[in-house]
Amino acid sequence: MKIRIAIVEDEKNYNNALMKVIDYQDDMKVVAQFFDGREALQQLSDLSPDVVMMDIQLQDMLGIEIIEKLKWQMQSTQFIMCTSFEDDDKIFNSLKAGAMGYLVKGENMDKILASIRDVCNGGAPMSFSIARKVLSYFERKLPEIRGFNELTDREKEVLELLSQGLLYKEIADRKFISIDTVKKHVGNIYRKLHVNNKVEAINKFNHFKN
Repeated sequence: MKIRIAIVEDEKNYNNALMKVIDYQDDMKVVAQFFDGREALQQLSDLSPDVVMMDIQLQDMLGIEIIEKLKWQMQSTQFIMCTSFEDDDKIFNSLKAGAMGYLVKGENMDKILASIRDVCNGGAPMSFSIARKVLSYFERKLPEIRGFNELTDREKEVLELLSQGLLYKEIADRKFISIDTVKKHVGNIYRKLHVNNKVEAINKFNHFKN
């Protein structure tokens, strides 16, 4: 059975080039081409393609918005971003929204075709430059994550109460401990999270929660 593919791309020449190459394959078929986000948003869920090749920066909206709105009702569809944007925010917002692949325009067609097959087999295809950015991102985040996991349950409780705006005395009363003990916990929290004050600690805590 052929892989059913929809293309969402407002650059008509690129959209048509993708369509021609994909349709030339024995195991693939383009079932729809969209040149703007609004039309894609209205029709994609009814088509239920196996794969959507999605541009990020459409003229009328972001491709990321389309995925966020449709992913929950298109559970069996895999989204591959195919775009000229390589900045961190767009990469990670795309992946967070539910995209399973991220290709940079300029990839050769063999790579694009291989990525379509790969994502249908459970893979998460990315251009090499994007994969390096993802690895670099998690290498930066790893010490922070490790620091949060080093907190004891009581230290996490104290940090939660700090984030709610409670004072040391209120935390002490709430947890039936002394103010000095609260201060000791706070000092340990700062050291483990590599922060210098309450605001930085709360910001990191909120980041981990999200």
